[in-house]
Amino acid sequence: MNAIIITAVWGIVMMLGGAFFKKKSTPKYWAIGGLILAIVANCYELLKLDINGVEQGNLFPVALKDMLTFNSFNLTFITIAFVCTLLLFLLNGRDIEKVGNNVSEYFALIFFVLCGVAIAATFNTLLTLFLGIEILSIPLYILTGSDKRNLKSNEAALKYFLMGSFSTGILLMGIAFIYGGNSAGPTFYINNISLGIGKMPVMIAIGLVFLLIALTFKVSAAPFHFWAPDVYDGAPTVFTSFMATIVKAAGFIAFIRLFENAFGTVQQQWQILIAIITAVTLLIGNLTAVFQQSVKRMLAYSSIAQAGFMLLAIFALNQFAKEGIILYTAAYSLATIGLFAVLIKMNDYTIDGFNGLAKQQPILAFTATIFLLSLTGIPLTAGFQAKLFMLIAALNDGHQNWLVIFAVLSAAISAYYYFKVIQAIYFKENTSSINQQWDVTPAFKTLLIITAVLIVALGIWPSIITDWLHY
Repeated sequence: MNAIIITAVWGIVMMLGGAFFKKKSTPKYWAIGGLILAIVANCYELLKLDINGVEQGNLFPVALKDMLTFNSFNLTFITIAFVCTLLLFLLNGRDIEKVGNNVSEYFALIFFVLCGVAIAATFNTLLTLFLGIEILSIPLYILTGSDKRNLKSNEAALKYFLMGSFSTGILLMGIAFIYGGNSAGPTFYINNISLGIGKMPVMIAIGLVFLLIALTFKVSAAPFHFWAPDVYDGAPTVFTSFMATIVKAAGFIAFIRLFENAFGTVQQQWQILIAIITAVTLLIGNLTAVFQQSVKRMLAYSSIAQAGFMLLAIFALNQFAKEGIILYTAAYSLATIGLFAVLIKMNDYTIDGFNGLAKQQPILAFTATIFLLSLTGIPLTAGFQAKLFMLIAALNDGHQNWLVIFAVLSAAISAYYYFKVIQAIYFKENTSSINQQWDVTPAFKTLLIITAVLIVALGIWPSIITDWLHY
């Protein structure tokens, strides 16, 4: 509860502070301070959970009526999400200032998104799920179109808003069917949805499909991924980095919480549907990424492929799946935020723009290589451990083993387009006529090195994160 209250209040502070901040850089420092406060308060709440998961570290005693549930799983995720957002602020705070004149409002919207992330991770009723998803999504529509001088940004915002509104309607329709079709009486509480062990009632089955469609849209899984490449490509790059990592991960945590608690008893009846969506997502994401010349657009399609791997956690819904999705969230977010931070500093976003980067900026080249290796899933990186956890989770489930083989082959395809960038960095000469001016500070390079070290550390000792789920 600490995270929800603090992010909501700090978002209001940032919004109102825009009228008083004189310098463009001031909102960044306020935002960093507020986020550190939220991280500390959330860690305090996590550490104060007793052995039965009873919350004792809540600084704001609110009568929740069991509408939100806090445990080591979702509190650990919230901590990871906030730490990765803090890294984004430290790496790209100056780039947020360059987007437009409403800098304080941009940070305020990000805090409101983080409030939605915390609600989506802790909901215990279908209504709070809806509120979390909407609080998370609406500020993103504005951030996507924040570069008002760019027609691609305006187009992306409109497309995201229209598609997001449509998926919200589907989500509400699914909630209505679940509410009306529950055999134990109308209820919004996910733990009270009565399914038994037989076949699902028709209305519950229809509601499940609608909820599945809405959530696959939110996490940009096929076949509801079509909005993601254009939105990610059109949005300001610094906000694309945020959307493709923290926001996507929050969607998966909500996905797992809903399907485990509401539909876990009938897992085998919907598992094949998840398996098909996972396979299609892996196939479309990887194959389309292969043909991209823009690294930003390639990362947009690769994020779809990464969503396919994260869907394995929904497919399996076992302990390895939970540990894997938490580790995947950290590994994917760190690598993607770091890679986008390098990309933002470049004038040319194509693969050729990376030609000869090792000679111009060796530290940027080295850290970008670590990030790309982690996204590929090379051993000794966090990405390898995250993918391994997902594959083990799917194997332990014992059903649809073909999906594991398909996921491994998909990871091999991803190596092709990630290594194309590495090849350009180290083995090609820069022949571009564009005069690249590097706006890179020693602090920026230090943060990139720290991010790369974290990725390697998690690749060697994944228990740094996964152990928190057992406290």
